Amino acid sequence: MSVYTPLSLEQVQAFAEPFGLAVLELIPIQAGIQNTNYFLRTAQQQDYVLTVFEELDTAGAAELVPVLDCLGQAGLPVAVPLKYQGQAIHRIAYKPAQIAPRLSGTHPDLATIEQIQTIAIAQAKMHLTLQDFALQRKFYRDHAYWLEVAQQLKPQLNSADQAVLTQLLTQFSAITQQHPNRPSGWIHADLFRDNTLFQGNTLQGILDFYELHRDEWLFDIAISINDFCSDLSNFALNQQQADAYLAAYQTVRVLTVDEQACLAIYLAMAAARFWLMRLQVAQKNAVQGRSGEDILQKDPLQMRQMLQDRLNRIDA
Repeated sequence: MSVYTPLSLEQVQAFAEPFGLAVLELIPIQAGIQNTNYFLRTAQQQDYVLTVFEELDTAGAAELVPVLDCLGQAGLPVAVPLKYQGQAIHRIAYKPAQIAPRLSGTHPDLATIEQIQTIAIAQAKMHLTLQDFALQRKFYRDHAYWLEVAQQLKPQLNSADQAVLTQLLTQFSAITQQHPNRPSGWIHADLFRDNTLFQGNTLQGILDFYELHRDEWLFDIAISINDFCSDLSNFALNQQQADAYLAAYQTVRVLTVDEQACLAIYLAMAAARFWLMRLQVAQKNAVQGRSGEDILQKDPLQMRQMLQDRLNRIDA
């Protein structure tokens, strides 16, 4: 992720030693927008990921550890954090941090049908595995949170963007009231291609659970379809890929009739969620003076373009 907390090799070596790791090399990861991450290379030629949590306190960062333990026990490919003294979260540079194994594979640039089917099945398994998981999160950016963000950012948008946001919120309210049977559970909420690792068509890793919260499963599905099943030149939906995603997901959990009726508006809402997130991050970086080559700031206009495509499909 973006490097907000610079660390020296000596600092990291001291932090990693109680885990039984002798770190030889420290490599900043310049991707993502929330936490600071480094690759660690050890004397045993094993690779790990050091995550420094920028917005969570120690208790908040530790909330996800039992979730990853649970998913790992269920056979899903996740990086279960290392522990010493029974704890995974410790502090470096006055911030909570963890070390987890670096999973193999690469992020797919253009997802194949097989990769799309594989991640859809894994997502459905995650939903059912965590359905009754006992967890209370302090960090909670659910759908209600993003509706509030939308209202906060709306006055700062130009007239065209305000009109699009108003159209989205009006249609979303109307359609979801007509179709209320939309089950909820714990969702990843950020299952993009760059949070997955594949070797060929084999899923090797699911990353970045920091947006995990209880919400509608359909919202999670829409987020992933938008990223895995879009034409990256113009962000238009690839219907063949989206159909493959839904068919694969439903081999594990069948969508309700109401979920199917709401999918189109959820694809639009999911695009809006990340449009707003990127606008929000850009504002925060500007206020805090965050800049430079180690700070990744994703383009909000990409998600704005996707939002328009999804709304056009509803109106067609």
